[in-house]
Amino acid sequence: MSDTAFDALSAYIAESTPAQPALREALRGAEEYGLNTPDEATGQLLGTLASLGPRTTQERGGGAVAITPALGPVGLHILRGLSEKETLTCIDPEVEHQKMARDAFRAAGYSSTKARFLTARPLDVMKRLATGSYHLIYADVPAEDLPAIYEAAWPLLSTGGVLIFADALLDGTVADESRKDRATQAARQLWERVQEDDQALVTRLPLGAGMMLLTRR
Repeated sequence: MSDTAFDALSAYIAESTPAQPALREALRGAEEYGLNTPDEATGQLLGTLASLGPRTTQERGGGAVAITPALGPVGLHILRGLSEKETLTCIDPEVEHQKMARDAFRAAGYSSTKARFLTARPLDVMKRLATGSYHLIYADVPAEDLPAIYEAAWPLLSTGGVLIFADALLDGTVADESRKDRATQAARQLWERVQEDDQALVTRLPLGAGMMLLTRR
């Protein structure tokens, strides 16, 4: 598929999707703060993956985690797919980002118990989360943090759960051998690490700056 066709298809998906006032407002707020947000196709993928979680109380992995400054838009996409009894854990150190997400979820009709908010650096708080208790974890973090976030998040997934790294392929610049900056080196380190894990099914998609999905077998 050519770049032109890809762009046209992405535009069609966005334009033909029914407008959601709460999401539109959340996107506007994120844009004002200069936050990175998923496009419509990526958002729909998040909702679909969220919907694939356990449906009985006997199954483990009844929740999702969003690690991103853009908690409002990301959270709304994920919440669309979660079952009634599942909750979303939102992690970001900025109080204002958390407030915008709370407002977005309320505007979309979700109760205050549908999401919990941890206002802290992700690596400082993830160790408090229960092992094997989440079927979806979305992480939009600086590339330098990718390996450490992987090590902290991977044990939290239930079998069949998916860990998503947004923009982990750095627009494909990881393939440029002349690049030796910290971000590129960290992205390569993540790729090397996941290839060593026989429990990880790796999928890489041309969404955003390059999305990596790791499914726990």
